[in-house]
Amino acid sequence: MNKIVSASAAVAGIPDGATVASAGVIGWVTPDSVLRALGQRFAETAGPRDLTFYFPCGTGDAMGIKGMDHVAREGLMKRIVSGSFINPVDPVTGKRPELMRLIRENRIEAYSWPIGASMHWLREVARKSPGYITRVGLGTYADPRHGGGKFTEKAQDDLIRRIEIDGEDLLYYPTWPIDVAIIRAASADRHGNLSWEDEPLTTANLALAIAAKASGGRVIAQVRRIVDQRPASHVRLPGILVDSIVVDENMMMTTDTPYEEAYFSGKRMAAAHLPLTHMSLDKIIARRVAQEVRRGELAIYGFGAATDVPLVMAEQGLFDGDAIYDYPATTEHGAYGGIVMPGWQFSANINPDAIVDGLTQFDVIDGGLCSFAALSFAQFDARGVVNVSKFGAANPGAGGFIDIAQNAKRLVFAGTFTTAGLDASYGPHGLTVNREGKVRKFVPAADSITYDVFAGVRDRGQTARIITERAVFDVAEDGLVLIEVASGIDLRRDVLEQMDFAPVRIAEPMKTMDAALFTEDAPTARLAG
Repeated sequence: MNKIVSASAAVAGIPDGATVASAGVIGWVTPDSVLRALGQRFAETAGPRDLTFYFPCGTGDAMGIKGMDHVAREGLMKRIVSGSFINPVDPVTGKRPELMRLIRENRIEAYSWPIGASMHWLREVARKSPGYITRVGLGTYADPRHGGGKFTEKAQDDLIRRIEIDGEDLLYYPTWPIDVAIIRAASADRHGNLSWEDEPLTTANLALAIAAKASGGRVIAQVRRIVDQRPASHVRLPGILVDSIVVDENMMMTTDTPYEEAYFSGKRMAAAHLPLTHMSLDKIIARRVAQEVRRGELAIYGFGAATDVPLVMAEQGLFDGDAIYDYPATTEHGAYGGIVMPGWQFSANINPDAIVDGLTQFDVIDGGLCSFAALSFAQFDARGVVNVSKFGAANPGAGGFIDIAQNAKRLVFAGTFTTAGLDASYGPHGLTVNREGKVRKFVPAADSITYDVFAGVRDRGQTARIITERAVFDVAEDGLVLIEVASGIDLRRDVLEQMDFAPVRIAEPMKTMDAALFTEDAPTARLAG
């Protein structure tokens, strides 16, 4: 049976009201050709209508690899459930993603689940379980007491419930069938057997396919090439679980990257060829976070200010020779070893040693095996709540933040002290704030509860630290303790008056941040451990 079809033929049979699931991680492993064909079918025929879309993670960059934005059309999309949403301004069009507009204007039912739940839920669909039960997310925006993951007023159904088992409160995600899975692999043979030999991530593709087949649904796979023969050990998904194959020989590996073997260690990239991090406030923060990294401790880096840390450590020569193996690192998407990359290349690593699928990675995260986590923050409030999921006009969701924050032992939250226009100069003198950002980040009450840090410190014995370009705080059970300030900073004007609540204590004596953080040619950072 010939399973190779065009993208338009593959999506032709999707009926009204179906649940369509797809997986990609920003630009990585995004089945863009098939998603584009589905959007085009609706544009040309006004069908299918009223689909539920399930994306375990934000899929596509909404620019050159549009991903989920292809199907962000009123009438086609009735409901979306996703672990994260993409919200960049396209430098060519000057517009934000269409999907974000539909959410802001309440045109669709939008839900955001923690990525760990959105991936593990697929297992429960596949084995026809009533639902997924977890402790992760209690007390956050996913908890029905704080919104149940609903991101628009149109989202009225309770997709997450709070239940009690043996006296313990838990979150329960009931399952429903998946009618169509749109996945991506590297290659297929003519029988539909799939392998991911030159994809830097596999994310939830395997679980999506099995969940769809167990639901009686169809699996459409986009691949780069058709192969005649290969060892069975290379095949990750048997052809009996695949219905249609769409070939796109020119599919991008990810944003701005047509194909780069170093992302799956088809070749190793020399340190001299790694991108340089330019001197900036973010680099100052990354250097300070690097001082928290310990040898022999598995570190996980989140998207944002902390993702520059591995590149900064490489620049400082800390990874020379085999020393990189002293500092094991990963992200929520399953690449281990090598260098975690920032920006649009975040999620995959240069020169990885291992790549595990998304569900396995969240087993590792939820199992507490990533002891140290460096994450970003958009808001931190007087109640000890950190927020990255919903603020202002942005609704990015939590991604893997909640799973990571709830299960790591040591937490660092990294970011600038204020944002939107912050201007500062730096050098051997330390730091001078020339103009404050218009938006404060230390606020009375965060717009959304991504994680309750005070509760983590109090109930789970976590340690937590907030690192900015001008000050460092420890998080205690009763509030923030200011422990470091940059040279050149006026404590009252530049720190205390820029916060909407006061630290509970100021350390005596208070340390001055390392002067080397602020100079262009900073020497090797002093590392703990």
